[in-house]
Amino acid sequence: MNRATGKGDDPLFTLRAFARRCAAPLAVLLGCLAADAAQAIENRLQVHPFPNPIRYTHHNDDYTVRVRAPGGQWQDLYEYNVKVDLDKPQDASMVYFNFDGTVEVAVQKNNGAFSKVAVRPDAKGVKPLVRDGVVYFTLRRPENLSVEFDDDRLHNLHVFTHAIRADMPAVPANLASNDIGTGTAPDFTQPVVFFGPGIHKGDFRLRSHTKVYIHGAAVLKSPLVIDGVEDVQVFSDGLFDGTDVTTIRNSRNIGIDGPIAINQPHGTMRCIMSQDLVETSIRTIGAGQWSDGIGHFACERVTIADSFVRTSDDCLTFYNHRWDIWGNTRDVLVRDTTLWADIAHAVMIGIHGNTPTPVHPQSEVLERLRFSNIDILDHDEDDPEYEGALGIMAGDDNLVRDVVFEDIRVDRIEEGKLFNLKIAYTAKYNTSPGLGIENVTLRNIHYTGKGAPSASAITGRDATRTVKNVTIENVTVGGKRLTAPEAGLLEVNGFVDGLRFR
Repeated sequence: MNRATGKGDDPLFTLRAFARRCAAPLAVLLGCLAADAAQAIENRLQVHPFPNPIRYTHHNDDYTVRVRAPGGQWQDLYEYNVKVDLDKPQDASMVYFNFDGTVEVAVQKNNGAFSKVAVRPDAKGVKPLVRDGVVYFTLRRPENLSVEFDDDRLHNLHVFTHAIRADMPAVPANLASNDIGTGTAPDFTQPVVFFGPGIHKGDFRLRSHTKVYIHGAAVLKSPLVIDGVEDVQVFSDGLFDGTDVTTIRNSRNIGIDGPIAINQPHGTMRCIMSQDLVETSIRTIGAGQWSDGIGHFACERVTIADSFVRTSDDCLTFYNHRWDIWGNTRDVLVRDTTLWADIAHAVMIGIHGNTPTPVHPQSEVLERLRFSNIDILDHDEDDPEYEGALGIMAGDDNLVRDVVFEDIRVDRIEEGKLFNLKIAYTAKYNTSPGLGIENVTLRNIHYTGKGAPSASAITGRDATRTVKNVTIENVTVGGKRLTAPEAGLLEVNGFVDGLRFR
């Protein structure tokens, strides 16, 4: 008999008590083992060599950038020259690498002194330290960042990173830039297509049920063609130089992960009449005319995540009919992404659609779009008709409904509006006004107030083409919360119904 409990020495009871006594030490032991296992895979760094033919043509000497695992040897990175801002194109810089765990980055500014440095987006929490004129910062997870000296956003350093891919086909471990020239052409008839180190040009037309791997030392000068296919997955550590990444047309179940695009003459990606698209870790910097970032026409079930899009036209677009394109836009999710519109909108929805005709009698809809956890680093639009970091311009009999913008941070507006919800009828693009905008939520949106913004706007066209059921919840400009229409902050016309502030 156990005198403390009054219970007999039941073997099951004794076993339970023993298990309870062992539980805490066992949890500690398991925790230590898990920590040891995690430590074993931490702090791995993957620096990609560059093809030797671009050694002098693509380099920008504004910065010397090095990276290492903590306590390891510093490794030099190749600093690519990238053009930004079509208003007056400037030379900025970009580096990229892969890692797991923790890495340390060192940035030396090679020309002139500086008084301060910032790493944006601020929400990433990366705090630089300066020692002997060199900037150091630590990354504990892959991020896509801008390093800026003395608020110079036109000659900044872009730092793009990704986790190391376990399934990327192997190349010789001691491969050096001097060994890399023209790449070996892939075999597109195989289920696995590999763009190895080197410069690649050609017709890159992909087949259904294909996995594509692009090595970090590969530079593609031609786009991937994804047309009329299904079940294609692209995993890229490499670079698209002077070309768009891809046009996806009439396709389904497509995944694009990791490409970096620079100096493309026009847009980065165009997705047309396709379904079930997953676009992750798209990194792009462009200063070409009409250089939209990721454009979508009549696509359904689209996810965009973990991307960094800097453009001289709209960063992300969602449209319906244009040219030979017909259809609706539905079920879009954009999350955990940084947008930087040197010109035009960060997000643009709805300006292109179908004005009904006898041949095409149906108007079109854009519905169920959600934008969550977004950083907008800048927005600049000189034409008042098209202003809006977050823009819905319903034109061409489009109906735009069920849209959510939430958890969005806007750092600066050089010229433009925080948001613009408008029934549009532009002389340049439209053949009719939009049918309506309804059920829009703007929640937890915070704009610093930096720059020269104009008032946000909600604008219906007439009593039959209205904006209705808009909810503005915890939206601030320079720390001031929007609680009603107010001169200089928010303009609302007479064709808006159901506007709510929370």
